Amino acid sequence: MSEDNANKVDQPEEEAGGAQDPAGTETNGNGQAPAGAAEATGELTLEERLAQAELQAAEYLDGWQRARAEFANARRRMEREREDAYRNATADLVVKLLPVIDDFDLAFANVPDEIAGHSWFTGIQLVQRKLQGILGSVKIEPIAAVGQPFDPNYHDAIMKRPDANYASGTIVEELRTGYKLGERVIRPSLVVVAD
Repeated sequence: MSEDNANKVDQPEEEAGGAQDPAGTETNGNGQAPAGAAEATGELTLEERLAQAELQAAEYLDGWQRARAEFANARRRMEREREDAYRNATADLVVKLLPVIDDFDLAFANVPDEIAGHSWFTGIQLVQRKLQGILGSVKIEPIAAVGQPFDPNYHDAIMKRPDANYASGTIVEELRTGYKLGERVIRPSLVVVAD
């Protein structure tokens, strides 16, 4: 072996151009990987990891905001559906009660004078008022008819007749009261219209 080769063997590895750590990766002498080594080994720099974390945080925020909006929309939709179900149930019940109210109206319109003065008749009138009060408490309102212009959305005309007191197309008589819940017609009024 020549002297040159012997000197190379005796030199520490650090001076020979670079050392390897026990894991086998090259270091620059002070235990740190040289610049560019992170890319070579697949590790991310601090800035790259921060950018990735910010991107992931933005994705999580977007997902959370979407979920929150979907939840708010679902809650509004369920509230609307609940209100619609309540209105439909109310309307169904009122439709069943209307014939009873019609019978009261018809009976009171044709009461003989000798019965109208009895106290029990006053009690029956109170029953009818209670029924009307129940309708009002669930926001059922009678549809205005006499003196109003005919509107096919709210009125059913069964006949026309000339009337000097009303203009043509005006309702002159109501034969059966109509009712509505808000703007929804439960039953149209049965009317006579001026010719």
